Amino acid sequence: MQRPDDRPDPNRWRALWVTLVAGFMTLLDVTIVAVALPSMQRELHASAASVQWVVSGYALAFALTLVTAGRIGDAFGRRRVFLAALAAFVVFSAAAGAAPGIELLVAARLAQGIAAGSLAPQNSALIQQLFRGAERGRAFGLFGATVGVSSAVGPVVGGVILALAGPEGWRWIFYVNVPVGVLALLLGLRLLPRVAPGGRGRLDPVGVALLGAGILAVMLPLVLAEAGGVRHAWWLFPAGLLVLLGFAGWERRVARRGGEPLLDPELLTETRGYATGAGLGALYFVGFSGVWLVFALFFQNGLGFSPLESGLAVTPFAAGSAAAAAVAGRLVERLGRVLTVWGLVAVMTGLGATALVLWLAPADRAAWFAAPALLLGGLGSGCVISPNVTMTLRDVPVRMAGAAGGALQTGQRLGGAVGTAALPGLFYLTLNATHDDYHEAMALSVGSGVAAMLCALTVAVLDWRRDRHARHGCAPETSHSHTHAGQG
Repeated sequence: MQRPDDRPDPNRWRALWVTLVAGFMTLLDVTIVAVALPSMQRELHASAASVQWVVSGYALAFALTLVTAGRIGDAFGRRRVFLAALAAFVVFSAAAGAAPGIELLVAARLAQGIAAGSLAPQNSALIQQLFRGAERGRAFGLFGATVGVSSAVGPVVGGVILALAGPEGWRWIFYVNVPVGVLALLLGLRLLPRVAPGGRGRLDPVGVALLGAGILAVMLPLVLAEAGGVRHAWWLFPAGLLVLLGFAGWERRVARRGGEPLLDPELLTETRGYATGAGLGALYFVGFSGVWLVFALFFQNGLGFSPLESGLAVTPFAAGSAAAAAVAGRLVERLGRVLTVWGLVAVMTGLGATALVLWLAPADRAAWFAAPALLLGGLGSGCVISPNVTMTLRDVPVRMAGAAGGALQTGQRLGGAVGTAALPGLFYLTLNATHDDYHEAMALSVGSGVAAMLCALTVAVLDWRRDRHARHGCAPETSHSHTHAGQG
């Protein structure tokens, strides 16, 4: 929201960097922990199923909190929710690092996930609030880069920390959040704008309960996949989908009666680009999130790489993604959806070529041979995540920006949960069927991730064609669409 004299906030770019650092830290914690699980299991004498909750419990709590926290920020003030969530994240990071046993570690990670899920939607909402026009596109470009790069560099950062602190230094993966978080908190207190809340301060408790139950039912079998969750609790998938359909019906009822729904149906039906962008993001994250675990398993278990070497092997992707995302944020206003179309083509080509090279190259030079293909994939990914965030959220009314950002990231987290359960699961199944042929298992799993991205490409192409028809007046009822096609 602009200041009373309609001038932009002079601190808006510095405030943005504070929110991006905090957001990067919370998203990094989704993947950074994976490389340290063997160390945790040994030191805490934990079972494989219980230590898996250190990763999956965080992801589950994160996803469950996003939409509700976004709506709370819309109603009660984004600055207030952001600072409270950041303070809680710092406290529970310290608690996770100091945990004497697996039970307390899992509890701290669940609390960390709730704090992270409360913070995340405030980031995109504050961009809506602070920026306008072309500046908003650039700000969303940086936000999209943060989302994409944080997931890709998690294994690298985790490997570096373990290499510096030693195998038993896994606690520093959590402790490192404390000084960074405290600094971001102090800067946030000074730089984030004090703006009156946009809502009437009322929540939708029935909507909160229905959405939470639906997401929990869909995600729980996935986060318990290694313990047989999909096989034993498959019935939760249809049950969760029915609850989510009930949530959609309830939200329409609340909106018709003039109430304040948790997630306004207008986001999907009236806000240009939102439904398409949210669906595309969810499909993309199925492949994007899952391939990193597959590469880690292939490099470490198949080729004998250390965690640090495994992380460094995929660094070209992270570097390409960071570079492209910052540039794509500036190009999206001019190029629109075609940017994500070509980005998806590039990332699919890059990952497909990576799988082929790793399958054929000698083990001692595999990472070097795969680097150009990974760089191409990273450049493509930077042209997908960052522009898609911009196009999905740029026309969202500021009053519902938090809930919209939360719902977008919920879709990404759900897609990520499917990918991180399905692709490693396929990897292990192929290993068993081929008597430990790691190359074939990697190629088949990465190829399946690329197939999920092909679904996202289909959505992007259809949206691009629809925009072209609307812009050139080819559709019979496009006067309204044509008006909007030139906005933003």
